[in-house]
Amino acid sequence: MMHDPAKFYAKIREEGFNLFTGVPDSLLKDFCAYVTDHAPAAQHVITANEGNAVALALGHYLGTKQPAVVYLQNSGVGNTINPLLSLADSEVYGIPMLLLIGWRGEPGIKDEPQHIKQGRVMTDLLDAMEIPWYVVGQETTDSDAVIAEAAARMRDTHAPVALLVRKGTFAKYQLQNKVETHYPLNREACIELVVGALDGNELIVSTTGMASRELYEYRARVGQGHSRDFLTVGGMGHTASIALGLARSQPGRQVICLDGDGSALMHLGALAVTGQSQLGNLIHIVINNGAHDSVGGQPTAGFDIDLIAIARACGYAHAQRLETEEEIIAAVAALASSPGPSFLEIRVNKGSRSDLGRPQSSPAENRDALMTRLGHAPA
Repeated sequence: MMHDPAKFYAKIREEGFNLFTGVPDSLLKDFCAYVTDHAPAAQHVITANEGNAVALALGHYLGTKQPAVVYLQNSGVGNTINPLLSLADSEVYGIPMLLLIGWRGEPGIKDEPQHIKQGRVMTDLLDAMEIPWYVVGQETTDSDAVIAEAAARMRDTHAPVALLVRKGTFAKYQLQNKVETHYPLNREACIELVVGALDGNELIVSTTGMASRELYEYRARVGQGHSRDFLTVGGMGHTASIALGLARSQPGRQVICLDGDGSALMHLGALAVTGQSQLGNLIHIVINNGAHDSVGGQPTAGFDIDLIAIARACGYAHAQRLETEEEIIAAVAALASSPGPSFLEIRVNKGSRSDLGRPQSSPAENRDALMTRLGHAPA
C-alpha cells in the first residue's frame, strides 16, 4: 500500500522531531511537498546541499536537545559522509538524527544509469558507516512501527539512523505553497534560445535534471547531434567545475555552462574558483526558476539572493541578469568576444513538458562522442 504523507509526517512529529531539513528528492517529493505546506516556517529548512542539512540538524540538537529529520536522495549521501562520520557519529559528538533517504537505483528496480551503482551499494555504504537502517516501501504494513523503532534506536545510540524509502512509497500529494512567476520564458525555451544564438563550435556542459534532457531533445529535433554537449546526468552541483576543467583544457574553444539555481547553490564555492580563473572562453549561465524543479518544485533561495553581486564579488569579468528573448540573444552574441569568465543569470518560470524524454545514449557514449570530437579517440 502507498503511505499517506500526512500520517507519516504526524508519526514523525509524534516521535519528537520538530525540525525538517534537507534537499528535496523525486522519491520523497510527495512527503517533501507535505512538509513544505504544513511544517511551520521555523521548523523547515531546505538547504543548499545535504551536508549542510546534517550540520544544521547537529546545531539544532545542541540548542534544543531535540533531533531533526534530514531528508535527501541517496545520490546526496556523499555530501553527508564527512559531517556524519566526523561530527554526528557516536564516537565523536554523538548527535541523534533521522535520515530519510530516497532509494534511487534500488536493485531490481529500473532506473537511470547514474542511479544504478549508487542504489546497489546503498546498504553496504550505510553498513560501512555503521549507520543502522530500515526500509519503508509499499510492502510495509505498519510504517508507524518502523518509525518508532528507528527513533528508539536513534535515541539509545545517540547517533544517526536511516530510513530507506523505496520508489512508490508515498501516495500523491500536490504542493500547494507555490511561488508563481510571470517571466517571459520557461527553462526549455531559454535553452533553445541560448543554443540557437551560438555559432555551433562551442562546447556545452549542462546540469543534471530537466536541463540536460531538454538540451538533448533540442539537439535531436534540429538534427545537430550530441557530440558538443556533456550531459551532467549525476553529480548535482558540480556542473560549473566540470565546465571549468573543460575550458581550461580547451583554451581555443568557448565553453558554455548551462547551470541551474539549485545546482549553483549546492556548491557555491565553485563560483569563487571559476571567477578567479580569468578564462575568457567560459560563459557560466544559471537558469534560475527558484525551484528544485526536477524533484517536485520545492523552492530554492534562487530568487532571494543576488547571484549577480555574488558573481561579481567572485571575480567574473561580466555578470548580468536577463529575462527576455532579446536580452538573451544580444548577451550571448556580445560575450562571444568579451573577456571572461562571464556570468549570466536568466530568470524563468518553472515547469516542463509532461512528454519530455530522456537521453537515448548512455553516459559512456556521451563521453566518447565529445572526446572524439576533441580528437581524443576512446580507448
